[in-house]
Amino acid sequence: MRLYGRNAVDAVFARRPEAIRKVYLLEARIPQLQPLLKWCAANRVGYRVVAEDDLRRLAASAHHEGIVADVLRETPLSLGAWLQALPDGPQCALWLDGVGNPHNLGAILRSAAHFGAGAVLLPKGSPLALSGAAARVAEGGAEAVPFVRLGREDNALAQLRSAGFQLAATVVRGGDDLFAARLPGRLVYVLGAEGEGMDPALASACDLRLGIPGSGAVESLNVAAATAVLLAAWRQTASS
Repeated sequence: MRLYGRNAVDAVFARRPEAIRKVYLLEARIPQLQPLLKWCAANRVGYRVVAEDDLRRLAASAHHEGIVADVLRETPLSLGAWLQALPDGPQCALWLDGVGNPHNLGAILRSAAHFGAGAVLLPKGSPLALSGAAARVAEGGAEAVPFVRLGREDNALAQLRSAGFQLAATVVRGGDDLFAARLPGRLVYVLGAEGEGMDPALASACDLRLGIPGSGAVESLNVAAATAVLLAAWRQTASS
């Protein structure tokens, strides 16, 4: 996977440097990246100083912040493995049912890292994966929040409930007021696709239906903005 952006690359270097395979950077970035470059030299990982135009082409973006890195993609955990390693106490996870926009994914990961969400849960057939664009928008959050690949939906629901989780479908209409609801300490927010919303059958299988009240001037929040509000509400409940 090709990452770009200072915080995205720094987060990989801090958590799993062995995943780094090649680094490209602007000459102006050499002083700030000395720890990374020394590690590369000591571990025989190639790095190359390139021109601005070359770096833009490598990143396929002008928002590279002077560095691009090729890294090994991290394999998603199984739901069983994630649950087995989970400590006791309040926990929150995000079940992404059809979310596909990389910038939304990146913003979701950034909020998840900020509020301490434990994982992003991916349905069995979901093609969603971390991209360079998503990692840059996440500003390091992609390394703080693991992806968990679910199996069959009914099995996943049963496993989560056995671990003490309740599932909350997040809906535009007909949901309970998020700010008046009593949120459980162990909670999975189920978030639908940007345009179509979530699968009605999945929404019906959830324990709660929650909505974010607003002025009515717009129909709803963007899925990434809604995620930040939802996680803030859970964090407040979990810490009280």
